[in-house]
Amino acid sequence: MNVAVALGWTLAVIAVMMGISIHKVEEGHVAVYYRGGALLQTTAGPGYHVMIPFITTYRSVQTTLQTDEVKNVPCGTSGGVMIYFDRIEVVNILRSNAVFDIVRNFSADYDKTLIFNKVHHEVNQFCSAHSLREVYIELFDQIDENLKQALQADIVQMAPGLFIQAVRVTKPKIPETIRKNFETMEAEKTKLLISVEKQKVVEKEAETERKKAIIEAEKNAQVNKIQWDQKIMQQESEKRIAEIQDMAYIASEKAKADALLYKAQQEAEANRLKLTPEYLELKKYEAIGTNTKIYYGADIPSMFFEAGTLAQGSNNAPKPEKAV
Repeated sequence: MNVAVALGWTLAVIAVMMGISIHKVEEGHVAVYYRGGALLQTTAGPGYHVMIPFITTYRSVQTTLQTDEVKNVPCGTSGGVMIYFDRIEVVNILRSNAVFDIVRNFSADYDKTLIFNKVHHEVNQFCSAHSLREVYIELFDQIDENLKQALQADIVQMAPGLFIQAVRVTKPKIPETIRKNFETMEAEKTKLLISVEKQKVVEKEAETERKKAIIEAEKNAQVNKIQWDQKIMQQESEKRIAEIQDMAYIASEKAKADALLYKAQQEAEANRLKLTPEYLELKKYEAIGTNTKIYYGADIPSMFFEAGTLAQGSNNAPKPEKAV
């Protein structure tokens, strides 16, 4: 009976020991082991692993993208005003092959040294060199990028294998009176910006109207020029048509005159050719032949004289007859 009880206890202890010695490493993590407080060279990836219980311990280190939140970070400005950042988020990732070296140099809680403490230091460095207005308003959008660069610059030298992916900084808390003053200033600045924008709109509208007037004037000038050119072209066309008509009339009249001249020249030439002594003699005899009376004798002159006197004395006097 005692043997059976002892065997049972032995088996129970072995089962407990086996349960303690078996451990699980989650995906995206690397396990590092300590024995007697000393870091062992052995690391283990995701899955089930066995270690010596009570002698060997392990820590699981995340190797996927993680976000460390640094809360309530104090910040003393160059003007002596103390403000606080509620939360600064640092997104980082650790390479699995760099786990052992970083844990050996900075422990498994490496992020406290390399990220948390470093964030406090860099924030204070930044705030001490700038005024409250610069930190709270003017340079606030640059804090996250400056902080990221500062963290990564030191980590590259101190802890190769750890990378800072991004830094997100929340708006700091400032004294209530100062915050109200800033809000009032921002409200006035907004009003000023609105006034400036309204002025720009008015100037833009005036500029638009001016350009429209210029375009309208240019259009009217071009239309007037086109109409004037059309009138000039029309007048030139009419002038050209009149010149052509005049030239045609002159040519026609010249042709008529040339024709009449030619006709007169031809008639004169014909008459010259016709008026021969024989032709004139013929005409004389034809004229004699047409007379109704012929007088012969020595008294013909006195008879013509008397006849002329009678003609002068009376319009009804008989006309003298032809004599030969």
